[in-house]
Amino acid sequence: MYLIFAIIFYKKRRYKDLNVTQNKLNDQSLFNLSWPLFIELALHMGMGVTATLMLSHYSDGAAAGVGVANQLLGIFILVFNVTSIAAMILIGQRLGANELSSARKLARSAVGLNFWFGMVVAILVVVFGETLLRLFDIQGEVLEYGLIFVRICGASLFLESLSLALSAILRSHGFTKESMFVSILMNVVSVIGYAISIFGLFGFPLSGVFGVSWTIVIARAFAVFILLYLVYKRIALTFNVSDFIKVNKQDIREMMYIGIPSAGENLSYQFSQLVITAIVASLGDASLAARVYITNISMICYLFTLAIAEGTQLLVSRYIGGRQFERALKRGIKTLKIAVIASSVAALAMAMIGAPILELFTDNYAIIAIGLPILWAVVFTEPGRAMNIVLMSSLKSAGDVRFPVLIGIVSMWGIAVTLSYTLGITFGLGLLGIWLAQGIDEWFRGIFACRRWLSKPWERVRVKSTVKGHIG
Repeated sequence: MYLIFAIIFYKKRRYKDLNVTQNKLNDQSLFNLSWPLFIELALHMGMGVTATLMLSHYSDGAAAGVGVANQLLGIFILVFNVTSIAAMILIGQRLGANELSSARKLARSAVGLNFWFGMVVAILVVVFGETLLRLFDIQGEVLEYGLIFVRICGASLFLESLSLALSAILRSHGFTKESMFVSILMNVVSVIGYAISIFGLFGFPLSGVFGVSWTIVIARAFAVFILLYLVYKRIALTFNVSDFIKVNKQDIREMMYIGIPSAGENLSYQFSQLVITAIVASLGDASLAARVYITNISMICYLFTLAIAEGTQLLVSRYIGGRQFERALKRGIKTLKIAVIASSVAALAMAMIGAPILELFTDNYAIIAIGLPILWAVVFTEPGRAMNIVLMSSLKSAGDVRFPVLIGIVSMWGIAVTLSYTLGITFGLGLLGIWLAQGIDEWFRGIFACRRWLSKPWERVRVKSTVKGHIG
């Protein structure tokens, strides 16, 4: 009897704590939400940059192969991420509308759905990995290194899908610090594993790309276990076997309503990047390696933008759920101004430093010579990318999920791909022409996103079955 009473008391206390947390959600500031996201994203990107940096000292071919393989795996990870973002938006809208039980039910559905997505994709990548890599028109040692990475890391994609869903649940409830904590632990595990693998520390048998790949698998498994514990600890949410076997159909429909258009936009972007990578590969291994290095460098420029965009997405979803439309509008505009300034300053600083940054990755003068003018093209690209990232994500939180995919497909293929070939190959501008084409694409989408946001899309968009009539 005492045990039963203790359990009941414990559960009541946990739910009371949840209600207190719920009341605090609407009082969270963009800064409180975004600084842990910034650190988390920095660490997440840092894993890729660190791996590329270390592998570049191992072999330029290994760095290029892993860079291309990462781009391929990134396409599939986007599928999981889109589902997770949809869940984060929907949970945020329910919390904004004070529908706690519905938010918890949807969280379970998101984890179950991502688990099955992850399992199916992992099998496909392992079976068809070589065929998919050959689409990038790579060969020789670049292909060999890429294939090792794809087969090992691809098999663990279901772990990545689970961690993305669990992180989304924590973030939607305002626990961005916890998600950041997991990223810190993952980076510690990864850096140690990279050092052992690439520099042969302690005589470890797994070396080079093989060791780096297994390090990522171990880090992903570690993250899933820690996230499961944190989800239970912070929001008293546990998962049963039935949550993975039977996923609520209504929750799936709602996540797909937001997720499928978002997936369409992101997949279109990734496939357009595949074509652009093939164009770059036709310019030679030096251009391909330069693109991999500059891509990693440019991530630093829009890192802050990604963090505050995601924080804004969380806030906008809550404001929309609570029908605070004017507050949502102002939040989007304020974030846009901050993001454009920050990304422009970061890109300009990188361009002015120039060669020393590229020399961190390679001592190959041919690669450095190609990369130096690209750093100035990044200065042109990043403000447009900031507009695109901030406002497209906010539009999705407001329920305007079709516009981003429509304008995205038109711009990515009509501008980015077409101009990349025209400027890079036809006019002979090489990688510089390709980067300028992508900058024009970012600006085009960013300007249209700004116009769309200022038109107050929630006044004409009814979010289908998301907050049960709270948006009308």
